[in-house]
Amino acid sequence: MSDQQYNTLQEDHLRFAKSIWNGIWELLEKDNRSPSEEEDLLLSAYASLYHWKQVGKEANLQRGYWMLSRVYLALGAADQALDWALKCQRITQEYTMSMEDFDLAYAQEGLARAYAMVGELELAKKHRHEAAVLSELIEDPEDREIFLGDFQGGDWFELDLG
Repeated sequence: MSDQQYNTLQEDHLRFAKSIWNGIWELLEKDNRSPSEEEDLLLSAYASLYHWKQVGKEANLQRGYWMLSRVYLALGAADQALDWALKCQRITQEYTMSMEDFDLAYAQEGLARAYAMVGELELAKKHRHEAAVLSELIEDPEDREIFLGDFQGGDWFELDLG
């Protein structure tokens, strides 16, 4: 008899989704990614979303869509970033009751950055303002701090933050 324990497919999907998600952040935060690392970043975002789609809930899909938008922003692909930000917003609106308070703010932040990158500065400003308002409604102080760190950092392209 073997002492080897086997995971179910669902358990493996969950493990992969979480593990890959963490790796995405490592690559996103890295300065001077190589072309290979940029490809890994994009493939990881899709892989994580795939695994979350197998075992996650609407909020996990929303976060995966947001992440793909963030990755495309990092790669300089404005149209794709906006496409995924819009998908993120649609699922956020459709399943608002399934979202955490920070998910609502992140959906607006993603739209704001993507609109800024494509040069739609009035829409970017509108969504950035909405993200700021929603950030005040994030109840958990740690979640709010994480959101504000992401929100206040990064590239806002041509958007005037004043």
